[in-house]
Order: sequence, then structure tokens, then C-alpha cells
Amino acid sequence: MSTPSDVAAGEECAVRVVDPEKVALVRAALPDGETIGGLAQVFGLLSDPGRLRVITALLEGGEMCVCDIAASCGHSESSVSHTLRLLRASRVVQVRRAGRRAYYRLDDSHVRMLLDLALAHVGEDGS
Repeated sequence: MSTPSDVAAGEECAVRVVDPEKVALVRAALPDGETIGGLAQVFGLLSDPGRLRVITALLEGGEMCVCDIAASCGHSESSVSHTLRLLRASRVVQVRRAGRRAYYRLDDSHVRMLLDLALAHVGEDGS
């Protein structure tokens, strides 16, 4: 791999645009920085296997209490509670309180669709 010092004078790459109309259309369609940051945050949450296991448990089980999620995932209740706090703060899950118990579910159908699509993508055999 070359470094800037490896490039001889006059050999620097010039910025080229092959299709300026397409570039303009794409730039106009790109989400703003705040939206990209939000997407990165959601995908970052989904990148952790423990959090993804909790989310998938909610995808399969619907509304569940912390102890049932923990038992389903094989995690401690403390770990699941911490994960659910993170997911709730990012609007991935919602909570409903019933007495001393808290029941969690996926926030909305968008989260469910995102997970269903990701699971379908991972399940493809590549042919």
C-alpha cells in the first residue's frame, strides 16, 4: 500500500466524476448527518450478539418479562436488564409495567421488519 510520501510529484489522483448527474442525484438523496448517525446507532446496537439475542427473543416471544427473556437467552437478569435499558433509550423496545413486573416488546413494526429482513438475508445460501 502506498503512502503519500510514496507518490511522486505530479502523480496525485485528481478527483474525477464520471457521471455528474448521477452523483448529484445520489448526493441529494443521501440522508443528512443526523439521520446517518441514528442509523449507525441502531446498527451498532444490533451488532452486539448479546443484544441481538435479546431482540431476537422479543421477536419470537412477543412481550416478555426480564426473567423470561433471561431464561430464553441464557443470560443473567442483570445483563438483560442492562441491555433492555440501552434498547429502550434507543427506542428499539418499549416497556409496560404491571405491578412490580416490567414487560418488554419491540418498539414497532419497523424493528420487526428490520430483523426479519436481516434474518432472511443471513439465511440465504448465496446461490
